Amino acid sequence: MDWVKEIPFAVTVCDTDGIITSMNDKACETFSEFGGETLLGTSLYDCHSPRSSQMIKDMMASGSNNAYTIEKKGVKKMIIQQPWFKDGEVAGIVEISIVLPTEMSHYVRS
Repeated sequence: MDWVKEIPFAVTVCDTDGIITSMNDKACETFSEFGGETLLGTSLYDCHSPRSSQMIKDMMASGSNNAYTIEKKGVKKMIIQQPWFKDGEVAGIVEISIVLPTEMSHYVRS
C-alpha cells in the first residue's frame, strides 16, 4: 500500500505471533532508537512490558481495540491499536501513532 509509506504518522503492523511485518517511514523514524527498520521480522513483545504484551494478546483473541493518548518528551500522541482481519479472522494488530497539536479543537456534533 504505497499511500501509507510516507503518511505523516507511524503505522506498524504485526502478525498473530506478534512479529512485526510492516513499518512505514514514520514508524521507522519513531522507533529509530530501537533499531527502526531492523525491527521488521522481530517480536513486538520484546518492545513491550508484560502488561502491554498481555493486552495485545487479548486484543488478538477478542478482536477488540485499544485507543489512548500519551505525552512523551513534551509531545502529545494518540495511539490506536486495532486488529486487522483476513477472511474474517484476526490476522494481527495495526498500531497507528499520531502526533497531536498541543492545543486542538474538540467538537460534539449530533
